[in-house]
Amino acid sequence: MKKIYGLLLAGALLLGTGCDSSLLDIDNPNEVTNTTYWRSADDAQAGVNACYSFLYKEGTWMRWLSFRYDLTSDEGWSSSPWTELADWARFLYNNYNFYEGNNVHWEHFYVGIFRCNQVLTYVPEIEMDETQKNRILAQASFLRALWYFQVNLLWDKGTLILEPKDTSYVPSDASEQEIWDQIEIDLTFAATYLPDSWGGADLGRATKGAAKALLGKAYMQQRLFDKAKTELQWLIEREGSIYGLIDNRENNFTDLDENNKEGIFEIQFDDQNKGGTGNDASMAFGFQRTQFYAPGGDHGTGWGDGKARRWLVDEFLKERMADGRNDLRLYSSILYKNFGDDFPDQSKKYYANADASQWFPEWGMDAEDCYIRKYNTSYYREREDYFARNNYRIMRYADILMNYAECLVETGSTPTDAAVHVDKVRERAGMTKLKDSQWKDCLNSKEAFIKRLQMERTLELCFEGWRWADLKRWGLLDSQAGIDELKARDKDFNNFVVGKHRRLPIPRDEVDISEVDGVKLLTQNPGY
Repeated sequence: MKKIYGLLLAGALLLGTGCDSSLLDIDNPNEVTNTTYWRSADDAQAGVNACYSFLYKEGTWMRWLSFRYDLTSDEGWSSSPWTELADWARFLYNNYNFYEGNNVHWEHFYVGIFRCNQVLTYVPEIEMDETQKNRILAQASFLRALWYFQVNLLWDKGTLILEPKDTSYVPSDASEQEIWDQIEIDLTFAATYLPDSWGGADLGRATKGAAKALLGKAYMQQRLFDKAKTELQWLIEREGSIYGLIDNRENNFTDLDENNKEGIFEIQFDDQNKGGTGNDASMAFGFQRTQFYAPGGDHGTGWGDGKARRWLVDEFLKERMADGRNDLRLYSSILYKNFGDDFPDQSKKYYANADASQWFPEWGMDAEDCYIRKYNTSYYREREDYFARNNYRIMRYADILMNYAECLVETGSTPTDAAVHVDKVRERAGMTKLKDSQWKDCLNSKEAFIKRLQMERTLELCFEGWRWADLKRWGLLDSQAGIDELKARDKDFNNFVVGKHRRLPIPRDEVDISEVDGVKLLTQNPGY
């Protein structure tokens, strides 16, 4: 298993505090400036490494972003004793400056964007190999687009910054469409210059396929399905040569088979550094979400702040595998009372507990609580901590197959043709094809197929961070009928106000600092 975390740490440190012998003639050799840096190919490489290193911050998938995407959607919820943290998963936004629920995302996305802007501004002036230069610029473009994608998913607008700014910068409104347009520009450039794959210590960097997959998703969020289909088709046509579904699905969530043919883009987590998340020699590269999702209580192994909704368990149990057993994706995704009865041939051991199916309620846990098992690390240790070593797959091929099926049916193909791609995911999981299943009527119309696809996606991809984007794209957050459907699965949607809660409030501090001559250039979102 090869990781690029060491290279990323070196880049982060160099941009933060480091120097080399060529800098010893400046007044403070420990301070890197734009006039003393950005001179060589090594500077350019370290600069783009520093862009990647901001994936290892709490406001990203490392920790808190999963609260926004997993727990705010109908898949999960938060029972955290930290009331304000839990409130931000149930649409109760009172303090718009609540750091862990709002400001941390804005801050870390825009610092990530700042680092990308440095690369995209200064590297073009460096004399170096053009192929290497373009690949560095393409990686920074991909990562900038990745951050702006999250800005649109969370706030529906933001401020658009395309070059390095100093502390005098005053944020101003950029519309959702302006941000989508820039995302398309960045990803088109990235797809042009990124390689199909990387090897050696560079394994895990952004590829052409990652850029096209994210661009396809950006088009889908705008319901531009023709354009999305074109981008995703590039990956579909390379099934078997570059991409595909791995046989052991569960290894998509462990460190046992990372950067495999199913992984489109992965955060390269590792447990070798066990410090904090600052830019220093002890900077941690561990996956921290597992600590917050693992069961708590007297016999727990984590904090238990994030939990699954029971309806997901019931949905999994509606259909059995072709061999008559219950869907093993449920076993590997959710922990619930007496799960051992549904999976008698699977281990009941979970971390140090010999029979975790008896945790409830005897061990001080609610009998209805369902814990998120996906990405757990019980396969190699007995307790969680903040340094899980398994990669987080932001995009994987199973997701792309179902995205492509959606594009097909939205652009005039028949449900039968689209189902070919969904069936690949189902059959890998041991299920029958849709036409042979209890859901065969979904092939009778586009509307019925889309409705079934909505469920197929959550069964395969639950707690992988895409449900919130899906709910927005399908329009379920934009009508009372859609909210009523979600309420039936997740009571937190009783707090949801149509026209308001499909987006977060802009952090209050950001709005306040945008005031010029009594006018705030960065305006608050509607309803807040």
